[in-house]
Amino acid sequence: MSFPSSAGPDIPERVVVAGAGLAGLRTAEELRARGYGGEVTLVGAESRPPYDRPPLSKRVMAGELADITLRDDLDTLGIRLCLAETATGFEPAQEEPGGVLRTDRGEYRYDRLVLATGATPIALPGRGPQRFLRTLDDALTLRELLKPGLRLAIVGAGWIGAELATAAAARGGQVTVLEAAAAPLISAVGEQVGALTAAWYHAAGVDLRLGQPVGSVEPGGVALAGGGWLDADVVVTAVGVRPETGWLAGTGVALDNGVAADEQLRTSVPGVFAVGDCMAFWSLRYGRRLRFEHWDVALRAPATLAANLLGAAEAFDPVPYFWSEQFGKMVQYAGFHGAADRMLLRGDPAGDKWAACWLAGDWLVALLTVDSPRDLAQGRRLIESAAAVDEARLADPGVPVKATVVS
Repeated sequence: MSFPSSAGPDIPERVVVAGAGLAGLRTAEELRARGYGGEVTLVGAESRPPYDRPPLSKRVMAGELADITLRDDLDTLGIRLCLAETATGFEPAQEEPGGVLRTDRGEYRYDRLVLATGATPIALPGRGPQRFLRTLDDALTLRELLKPGLRLAIVGAGWIGAELATAAAARGGQVTVLEAAAAPLISAVGEQVGALTAAWYHAAGVDLRLGQPVGSVEPGGVALAGGGWLDADVVVTAVGVRPETGWLAGTGVALDNGVAADEQLRTSVPGVFAVGDCMAFWSLRYGRRLRFEHWDVALRAPATLAANLLGAAEAFDPVPYFWSEQFGKMVQYAGFHGAADRMLLRGDPAGDKWAACWLAGDWLVALLTVDSPRDLAQGRRLIESAAAVDEARLADPGVPVKATVVS
């Protein structure tokens, strides 16, 4: 797969960003922060101005927060915000970067286009109502439904499923989590580590049913695969998301588990960049294409994108980072364990604080910590530095992570 060369010294007159989430907003902000004085248009499918998503399954669901708007002063930055418009396609110019973005309400000419349309929750088959936790409207609606005694079925024991189960159980709901895999969080951290979190559900009074795929969502509950039925007043589907890329059919944009971007966040179409949940970027650090639905990536990647859009040639090559608050625990993760050849535990998972460390040879490539922010911070720096570590010392929770480096 080939990608066009960097934009060069010419500065575009018009930048259009398709997607008004955190990644889209940060791109617009970064352009202005770098002194860009041309037109910036931010087009979003939702009717609300850009807001922060991590609190949706945390503080919003717990009733601690309602307004998560990121900023309401875009006019002061000279950014045109167009809401409730869904991107439907774009047509590149024939001879140079630029073209026209089309939405269900109009057209926008651009010299550079940024694809930041995020991801869409995966729905299950069936005739019954199923809810999701992706937007602020989703969260506010669910929060009103979470009453004592509510029979709530959550399909999926991933990050969102765990956080929603935490909030619902705390509000007196009768919560059942159905997970097709043998452990929670398998796709995120693997079966061995994911299995260590199963006890958290039971301690919180949540009925976790592992190895239980769902056949369909029907009125009144969930039809279980292979027979069986679970009564439920509300069903929330939390089995993952797909990058929002269907609208790009016929545009020439290469796809690979999202919009395929190089390390400079350029797509296969000249003048078109990608960022956020819909982007699958080439990681020089891990030597493969990666896509993360992480707040940290949406926050940090726009700085690289904005620089390159204005003519630089910077590489985006982060140590990915994610956190989750569930069942009274702070879970943090840094790195990419898919590059590892083995895993070791640091501390006792039956205790309050512990960590899982993934290694490739002598290098730490990923780290998950439970209530151990210092270990996470030090481990993240070790992953960034690619320093060799002593495995025996790393497994000892009495040794600071930073002190495990082989001198």
